[in-house]
Amino acid sequence: MVPGRATLEGTRRFAARSKAGAGHFRKGAGLSLSSIGVGTYLGREDAETDVGYEACVELALSSGVNVFDSAINYRGQKSERAIGRALGRAIQEGRATRDEVFVSTKGGYLPHDADDPRESRQYILETFVETGIAPRSEIVQGGHCLSPGYLSDQIERSRKNLGLQTIDLYYLHNIEAQKTSVNHATFSRRLTLAVELLERSVTDGRIAAWGLATWDGLRVPPEHPEHLSIAETLAAAREVAGPNHHFRAVQLPFNLAMAQAVAYPSQPVSEKRLPALLAARELQLAVFGSASLLQGRLAGDLPEEIEQAFPEPSSGAQRALQFSRSAPGMTTSLVGVSRIDHAQDNFALAGVPPAPPETVMGLFE
Repeated sequence: MVPGRATLEGTRRFAARSKAGAGHFRKGAGLSLSSIGVGTYLGREDAETDVGYEACVELALSSGVNVFDSAINYRGQKSERAIGRALGRAIQEGRATRDEVFVSTKGGYLPHDADDPRESRQYILETFVETGIAPRSEIVQGGHCLSPGYLSDQIERSRKNLGLQTIDLYYLHNIEAQKTSVNHATFSRRLTLAVELLERSVTDGRIAAWGLATWDGLRVPPEHPEHLSIAETLAAAREVAGPNHHFRAVQLPFNLAMAQAVAYPSQPVSEKRLPALLAARELQLAVFGSASLLQGRLAGDLPEEIEQAFPEPSSGAQRALQFSRSAPGMTTSLVGVSRIDHAQDNFALAGVPPAPPETVMGLFE
């Protein structure tokens, strides 16, 4: 496995030699990170899609993009492996160094292995359930587990898939599933045990930091059963590890059609309620926006007011990305690309300065 991790010096070096526009790189998780990142959620579990993702990772490195995101359950573990192969070649050939690139992944769902000949359910049962790695009593909604032993196993598998000695950011994946399946005391206990495992993994050098990757949890109000509190998670991190904890980031969907993260005050912080992006900024956490193009549905023609608000981008996809990456509090907007033509269009936005945050907020007045 490739040793090392992303560092401030390395990511600044990457930013300095890129031809990106002003404001493309911003500080997040103590690093210099590109405002656009590569996501790897979509696509068939086949070699052709692997090749596409690997080509897009290589193009990203030459286009001023140094953020790469995955999850062990994406495409049956093949997305992690595709990122690992592409970055491994780039590092071996001297086109990038390990300390210049930021790699995140996620754990929580029981993944199958698309490269294993067994049927998915059989693989999951024999690998995780029957072995006791994922205790039956802690599996919810048919396929989500937060037990420390299971998370430790998943971190190890992701390290091997990615070919990295240290994962820069490891997310607990959609823990709303746990919150709605057990009582509050049980959920709190499971979260605390998971945080303890993550902090030990930082000490062991397996991960550098951890966070929450969510779908609905950070955007819905506190009264909603799926609501997740950033402030309460931060309190749990401090309880486990003190002020030197490693809770560094959150991930949530943010796009033109799902703008609650700046438009709706869902997060209680210091006796007030703030939208999730602003709450994360106040609590000094990086934010990674998922579904920036809503799985391609925002890549076409957009309303005239969007074109007027973002005149510099040259395509619908670029305007949708410009909206997401320009929002106040956003660190990196992730876009899933396994086709080189889409990647070329998306990454070209790196040469365009982000819009002023007030332009984004003005759309909601």
